[in-house]
Order: sequence, then structure tokens, then C-alpha cells
Amino acid sequence: MAMTQATTSGSTPAASSPASPAAGSPAAGAPGAPQKDGRTVRRSLPRRLMARPEIGALIAAIGVYAFFFSVAPAFRDAGALATVLYQASVMGIMALPVALLMIGGEFDLSAGVAVTASALTASMLSFQLSMNVWTGVVVALVTSLAIGAFNGYMLIRTGLPSFLITLGTFLILQGANLAVTKIFTGNVATDSIRDMDGFAQAQRVFASEFSVAGVQVKVTVVWWLLFAAAATWLLLRTRFGNWIFAVGGNKDSARAVGVPVNLTKVALFMGVGAGAWFVGMHLLFSFNTVQSGEGVGNEFLYIIAAVIGGCLLTGGYGSAIGPVIGAFIFGMVSQGIVYANWNPDWFKAFLGVMLLLAALVNLWVRRTATRR
Repeated sequence: MAMTQATTSGSTPAASSPASPAAGSPAAGAPGAPQKDGRTVRRSLPRRLMARPEIGALIAAIGVYAFFFSVAPAFRDAGALATVLYQASVMGIMALPVALLMIGGEFDLSAGVAVTASALTASMLSFQLSMNVWTGVVVALVTSLAIGAFNGYMLIRTGLPSFLITLGTFLILQGANLAVTKIFTGNVATDSIRDMDGFAQAQRVFASEFSVAGVQVKVTVVWWLLFAAAATWLLLRTRFGNWIFAVGGNKDSARAVGVPVNLTKVALFMGVGAGAWFVGMHLLFSFNTVQSGEGVGNEFLYIIAAVIGGCLLTGGYGSAIGPVIGAFIFGMVSQGIVYANWNPDWFKAFLGVMLLLAALVNLWVRRTATRR
């Protein structure tokens, strides 16, 4: 969108000049003279690259990688990269739908606890009713989609900001996760489902690992990249992708040209629910049990990854590649501090600095890209 605005904002020389050439002059009458039109001006390749939302995050990622590569020798190992990619994938799978929602002009502060709610639903339903774990997985998916649909429906019906709607959902889920878990288990964690039917098959889908050149890689890395490719295709090659940008830029204008604004926003919230379900299943089948108090605060990490990746808080601008890079930066920082033998208490401070720097770089990139 920024590229379109930049190339269409230029006016023709005749329109911008206080006086037009005489009708009989060669400039006006020469039949073969090329006519310059600001709408057809092609910018250079570097300028077009600078207009990409994720370019600022890419610059930051290169800098962060070079920094930890130089100060932490353990960071250079292939096993360390696999660990970084795993941390990034768990964060990035959720950052993708959160980024799409932000491009659509909305927020979801319940995303973190929604992950835990999904895992708790699958775990307790399977264990308490002695059912195949796949039944719990399916019910958890329906529940997660319903939570997303509820957020979207409340947004449409009330007209309240999504910040307030999802803040309420966050508090509801946080309390329900703790209370319901204690009712059924008498504890703050669910019972282990490792020995239940279907566990091994579900674990292979959501939490397995495979070897690449002797290095163990989690399957979530593959899922993360596949979801990123699908989200990129959705944004750039489908009508729904155009709708996302339109409702995020100006929902009233989008509605005026026939964009189904309400449907688009509900679908985006349900996309966050689907992401929460997948990450919840990964956590469940990785650790066999779920702590009911987990997930609080993770919603801000998802938003940070999206913002670092170039998504604007005002909506209408961003990409799917950006949050992938933002999540990778998160993985590098979280593990790089450990490999450098620093105090892990500095992690949040480092992440805050990265957020501010990314916001400033993104602002500079957009201004540079749109400058004539």
C-alpha cells in the first residue's frame, strides 16, 4: 500500500506548473514526444525493497545474529540454531495470525491464555472421560474457534475497541482456566495423558522431532514455515487478503466498495483461535500435562513479534514474513542471552530495546520508501 501511494501521489508536470506551454509549442504539439506521468514512474529496486514492511526486521535480525555470533561461541553451533528455531517457531506460529489480525486493524489480548485454555480442554476432556485423545483435540479446536468467533461477534455487536473486548476475554479465560482445572483435578495442573489411546499419534503430529545432519529439529519449525507460506499466499494472492488490508486501512471505505467487513474481522479472530489451538496441542503433547496458570503475558510477545516484523498498530500495513523474522529475533535473543552466560533477567529489557529500535527503523524505512 505504501508503494502504491508513493507512485500515485506524483502529479504531471503540466498540472503542477503555474502556466501550461503554448498550444503551438513543440512540447505541446510534437506527436512523438513522450508524455511523463507520475503514475507510471518506476522506482529503483533498492527503493522498492525499502518499501517492504519486513525490511526493518530483516536488518535487525542480521544485526542480532552477528552480535550473538561474536559474543557467544556456543551460539555458533548447529544445535544452538535448532534450539533458536524451536523457540522462534512456538512464538511464530501464534505471531502469524496475530499479525494478520493487526493488519486488519484489531488486537487480541486473550491470545496467550487462549493457548492454555485449548490445551486444558483437550487434556481434561480426554482424561476425565477416558476418551481417545483425538476427541479432546477436536473439541479443543471447536472451543478455540468459538472463543475467536465470540471476540469477533462482540466487537461487531458492541462497537467497542478490540482492546477492551479481548481484555475481558483474557480475564474470563484466566479465571476459568484456574477454577475449572481445580474442580476436575484438585490441582493447578492436569493429569498426564501419556498412556491414553491416540497419544503417540498426536505427539508425532504436534510435538515430534527429526534429525538433520545429526541435529534434532522440532516438527514445529516445519509447521511454522508452512503456515508462514500459507499466510503469505493468503495476503498477496487472494481476495480475502485484499479484504484484510482494506478493513485495516479504512473499514468504512472498505464497506462502501463491498468488502464484507464483519465477516473478515470475525474470520481473523477465529484465525487467532486456530493458532492458539495448534500451539496448545504442541504444549500438551510435549509435556503430557498443562499448568493452568501458563500463557499470561505471552499475548504481548506475539504483538511484539508482529510489530518488530513491520506491522503497524494502526492497521492496514504489514506482511506475513515480518512476524516470522520478528519471532526469529525473539528466539535468538532468548537463547543468545543464555549462551552468552548473561543474567536471564535482562531478557525483557533486551526485548524492549529491540521493540523500540524496530519501531524506529520501521518508521525510517517507511519515510524513506515514500520520499520522492
